[in-house]
Amino acid sequence: MKPTDKQQRDDIFAEPKEMIVDFTFDERVASVFPDMIRRSVPGYGEIIALLGLFAEQYAQPGSTLYDLGCSLGAATLSLRRRIQPADCNIIAVDSSAAMVERCRDNIAHDLATTPVEVICGDIREVAISKASVVVLNFTLQFLPREERLTLLKKIHAGMLPGGVLILSEKLQFSDAESQHFQEQLHLAFKRANGYSELEISQKRAALEAVLVPDTLAQHSERLQQAGFSHIEPWFQAFNFASLAAIK
Repeated sequence: MKPTDKQQRDDIFAEPKEMIVDFTFDERVASVFPDMIRRSVPGYGEIIALLGLFAEQYAQPGSTLYDLGCSLGAATLSLRRRIQPADCNIIAVDSSAAMVERCRDNIAHDLATTPVEVICGDIREVAISKASVVVLNFTLQFLPREERLTLLKKIHAGMLPGGVLILSEKLQFSDAESQHFQEQLHLAFKRANGYSELEISQKRAALEAVLVPDTLAQHSERLQQAGFSHIEPWFQAFNFASLAAIK
């Protein structure tokens, strides 16, 4: 992201609110998003950086790479800078107009040459075709659970043989002790990054109804049901993880 984006600090929940409404990716969130996600999601920067290696290994000639839920375009840029074939293109999709506007600006300032189309729309309605790499980076968790398998089946159907889906998500744990262990470490991570107890509490309340996590086993089972032949968890930091699913 550009320096002007990095300098904006997330203070959205710093003051007491009379009513906590459901979290939305609006203009205010878009303006502080780089700081928010850096301070909230352990391992986010590492995941973004390593996505480029998937593009390098899996982008096939004449194929399309998809960033579904692209936000400001960090994953798109990571993919774009490591693609080897010259005849690939990227489609980046997000439903937030504020995110899409900033994403387009970030793409315009990037020096890589792979064509990128940024679409403001619902990822459930975007056609997937000739895909070699698909990224769902902390996106599936915001969809209703009953719609997640349908989307994964659609992605699988639009992928080339040998293509890869990278699915990054916040995790739930079926074991109460593990859940407590991971939650406490995540809370410590946010406190270490300067979030107050008020900020942590109010943001949790805003996200409670809109971010619904699954267990790693649920993700793996769903990916198998969608048709993926091999599922490999490749990254985890506390209660955040990423899986690679191969068609």
